[in-house]
Amino acid sequence: MKFSVKQWVKASIAALLYLLFAFWVGNFWILIGLPFLIDIYLTKYIPWTFWKKWKDSPLKKVMEWIDAIGFALIAVYFINTFFFQNYKIPSSSLEKSLLVGDFLFVSKVSFGARVPNTPLSFPLAQHTLPVLNCKSFIEWPQWEYKRLAGFGQVKRNDIVVFNFPTGDTVTVKVENPDYYTSCFYEGLQQMQQMGEYYVKDSTNYTEYANRALALGREVVKNRPDVYGKIVYRPVDRRENYVKRCVGLPGDVLQIINNQVYINGKKGENPEMLQLNYYVETNGALLTDEVFRNLDVSKDDQEMVSNGELLQAVGIRQNANGQYNPVYHLPLTNEAIAKLKAMGIVSKIVVEPGNMGGPTFPLNYSKRWAADNYGPIWIPRKGCAIKLSVDNLPLYERAIRTYEGNTLEVKEGKIYINNKLTDRYTFRMDYYWMMGDNRHKSADSRYWGFVPEDHIVGKPILVWLSLDKDRSFFDGGVRWNRIFKLVHK
Repeated sequence: MKFSVKQWVKASIAALLYLLFAFWVGNFWILIGLPFLIDIYLTKYIPWTFWKKWKDSPLKKVMEWIDAIGFALIAVYFINTFFFQNYKIPSSSLEKSLLVGDFLFVSKVSFGARVPNTPLSFPLAQHTLPVLNCKSFIEWPQWEYKRLAGFGQVKRNDIVVFNFPTGDTVTVKVENPDYYTSCFYEGLQQMQQMGEYYVKDSTNYTEYANRALALGREVVKNRPDVYGKIVYRPVDRRENYVKRCVGLPGDVLQIINNQVYINGKKGENPEMLQLNYYVETNGALLTDEVFRNLDVSKDDQEMVSNGELLQAVGIRQNANGQYNPVYHLPLTNEAIAKLKAMGIVSKIVVEPGNMGGPTFPLNYSKRWAADNYGPIWIPRKGCAIKLSVDNLPLYERAIRTYEGNTLEVKEGKIYINNKLTDRYTFRMDYYWMMGDNRHKSADSRYWGFVPEDHIVGKPILVWLSLDKDRSFFDGGVRWNRIFKLVHK
């Protein structure tokens, strides 16, 4: 059997790429497929394209379409799994660094691609097939976590795409807040209806919160009309989130008055960091032109009329016994300077961090606030921590859920995998992720650490940016952001 030079070149290139992929993945079982690859390009003992010999017919056209679509799906699957993934910014948590409506190319080779936990899945569907509304993946087989060699590791202040850590359990009708927070709120409500309230210095808050979580789980389970079906998702099938990494493994992180401190030193703030403010004008109403100048979206243009709330943040009635117009807005330092220069603002007050609700962990006795949080040590692979009943809530999810141990507390003593202990050595690195839009970001302050096996990739390029508040001919396409590199 003779082969042309062209056939040999094609076969050699295909075989070389196949071998390199096998070495990269580190799974030499896939070399079983090499003889089939050679057969496709050279020997052709198996009639892979038998239908091409058919006479022109509708069935031949169908087979041509099936061949093209099948090849495209396989190519997309491998590119999406090991190299690049498209991602759309769905919320304002990273504004103004990344904007709602930005479409990103996410590099999976920057930190090393993961071998998929669920390899049998439909390309481009994260966990649910549209229209059919069913799972887009088959749960078996499930492979253990393995990350391939990449160009680097997650660095401080990198913007990172990752799987939502507490997205393992999901109520399909209510995904925000997450399942655990919903259980906590439902449990608190039930306990209060039964006359059980937390009283400081007379009630152990951790035990009180644990009871609320347990009770809330039953409530959520028995309310399918509100919460819908409860589903469980493997790591790689959880929702994708994008935040900024502000804390690395082994760091001690603390937030004081909205300023992040790492290992006792003031952290670097993002250039376009935003906080929520209550803005009192001298009687004037802010126009659309003003909001555009401040770059505040329509969704964020909120007027406040609640007198108790205004009193709580230090805004008082005017001489007529009325409140001047007050807005609740996310603003950068640049936007604040613009507002002050307009001469229409009488007071600007930053939003208190305790308005963001309970922080991570929900059952922690110290009950930190979003803008005054910690200190907290971020687990590092191979490092041990001394455990106590007091600090256990900080690390129990990592020990039990992310690293797969059994964990119990009996009579004030900690048992891991049925062994009495007061220490634990972590098997993975963990990260602390926060949004630049600090008061409008559901981040690590609310759901905790991001394990290394949840890291997806690094956004590198904005390839399209659409402003939903504007028409196509009135700035609907943000041309200045197209093909813009994503920087720190």
